[in-house]
Amino acid sequence: MRLRFLALPLAFAAVPALAALSPGAKAPDFTTRGAIDGQVFKLTLSQQLKKGPVVLYFFPAAYTGGCNQEAHDFSEAVPQFQAAGATVIGMSTDTVERLTKFSKEKCAGKFAVASAGPRVVKAYDVDLGRMVPDVETKQLRAVTNRTSYVIARDGTIRYVHSDLNAADHVRLTLEAVRALK
Repeated sequence: MRLRFLALPLAFAAVPALAALSPGAKAPDFTTRGAIDGQVFKLTLSQQLKKGPVVLYFFPAAYTGGCNQEAHDFSEAVPQFQAAGATVIGMSTDTVERLTKFSKEKCAGKFAVASAGPRVVKAYDVDLGRMVPDVETKQLRAVTNRTSYVIARDGTIRYVHSDLNAADHVRLTLEAVRALK
């Protein structure tokens, strides 16, 4: 009997954290700096939503295995997202300088990646609870969970997928975008 009580907390510890923002919630607006195809620009979510739905996907760190693959997969699917009227935006706590290179090399210049500061990370509840040294500055920075949000043009979150495994984010968010029509 005692073993069952000990196993229960361990089982919950192994479950990945889910994003606190649920479908139906209003997506917090933000302004930050991002890059597309190596060019830095100011990115404001509300401005992006004027064009149509947005897939806002948070990833832990540029130039890591899963994040490189996810960026590649999103870049390959950008024409399908565009056909469905959506814009893809990647977000991480990496510096804009690092994301500028990443936007060109791993995102193939097909979509924007932007720097998520502490307020954005908190607002979207994507803090993974880990600090890592930044590759360039050597200062500690937070790491985000791998969480994808599909946000309708009216700013309402319509779909959330939170899983550190990058495998299904592109497929599931594309299905969710197509379901908006």
